[in-house]
Amino acid sequence: MTRQEIKVSTTRIGVLIGKGGSTKREIEEKAGITLSIDSEEGTVVIEGDDPIAVMTATNVVQAINRGFSPERAFRLIDDEDMTLDVIDLTDLAGTTRHLERLRGRIIGKAGSSRAQLEDMTSTAISVFGKTVAIIGLPGQNETARKAVEMLVQGVPHENVYAFLDRKKKEAQREILEYYS
Repeated sequence: MTRQEIKVSTTRIGVLIGKGGSTKREIEEKAGITLSIDSEEGTVVIEGDDPIAVMTATNVVQAINRGFSPERAFRLIDDEDMTLDVIDLTDLAGTTRHLERLRGRIIGKAGSSRAQLEDMTSTAISVFGKTVAIIGLPGQNETARKAVEMLVQGVPHENVYAFLDRKKKEAQREILEYYS
């Protein structure tokens, strides 16, 4: 029996449990594990016979905790190649105002920048609290992480999008070369 315990923000416990326990049940069924949730403490215990299933379920719980909707977090179960990458902005932002400014650069007006990043990297991105979380294939996550880091460093959005455009074209070229 493999057992993993993690802390979940009390503001995200409701999302993790879902309406009438639906999300909790779905995670348990899809991953073949058992979830024990202490909503007072924010403690989640994940148990199962398969260590990989426990690790996958742990990533799903962490993704929900980092602001992803359950549907988006389930990509981690539905495709075993998907990974969760979390960037902590705490060290990069000295003050709360600075953190807000960084978050604003990543999200953009009405979420436009985040949507553009997701579209150009084929990832799902959540900016929540002091973190930016990314769900995607390892190479996609690496590119998205680099783009987020560029935005955090103050690189103009147009330059970041140009970088992503180059990366996308490189990837397409590699695919074409692979199949030719």
